[in-house]
Amino acid sequence: MFNLVYKLYNASAILIEWPQQINTDILHDILAFKAKLQAGNFINIKYLNHAYASLLIHYDALNFDVAIEQQKLKDVYKSVTSKNVSEQTLWKIPVCYDLDFGIDLKALALEKQMDVGAIIERHSKPIYTVFFIGFLPGFLYLGGLEKRLFTPRKATPRLAINEGAVAIGGEQTGIYPTKSPGGWHIIGNSPIRFFDVLKEVPCFVKAGDCIQFRPVNLKTHQDIKTLVDAGVYQIESEVLHG
Repeated sequence: MFNLVYKLYNASAILIEWPQQINTDILHDILAFKAKLQAGNFINIKYLNHAYASLLIHYDALNFDVAIEQQKLKDVYKSVTSKNVSEQTLWKIPVCYDLDFGIDLKALALEKQMDVGAIIERHSKPIYTVFFIGFLPGFLYLGGLEKRLFTPRKATPRLAINEGAVAIGGEQTGIYPTKSPGGWHIIGNSPIRFFDVLKEVPCFVKAGDCIQFRPVNLKTHQDIKTLVDAGVYQIESEVLHG
């Protein structure tokens, strides 16, 4: 259990804050609390959003009493256990680190005084945790990047980054699900589609899941993309047990 801070966020929302860290224990605590609220049939709660160390609870403004709701939330939190967390999946995501895709790899290797192969090895070795999804639909905020690869965001963001670009920004790594502006350092590309509005579940990954990057060459990247475009590619995955 953590010492939480409860704040009135606006006229119809309460913000709950955990210690401000990127930490899996905090994430699991947030997800367990969130699951408990979702299972509790609180009719005056409209929806919930979480980030690295916070949970934002949006209410029906017509039935919103701050003091009463804060006490309800505190009572719910006292009953939270790790059993409230849903099952986790480890997704094994193919990434091509070829310099055609990894347009910032050479500069990053020079800055870190490492060769490109070492950057790729250090980036693809960890198992990352999906903390939350945001910025763009399907953009995964991943924790677990090796400290040696921490790199401040670019001073001047690019106006257009390609779909599937794998990048490093600050203490995080992530994948751009669609073409967009962005200030992270591009080190590769994944042929996987992380957000598809035509699917019943547009993003197959959920907060609490894990990601591991699997290096592939250019030909394999193209072969996988062909299967993805045809809607027949199956992403390798396994269920993780606590």
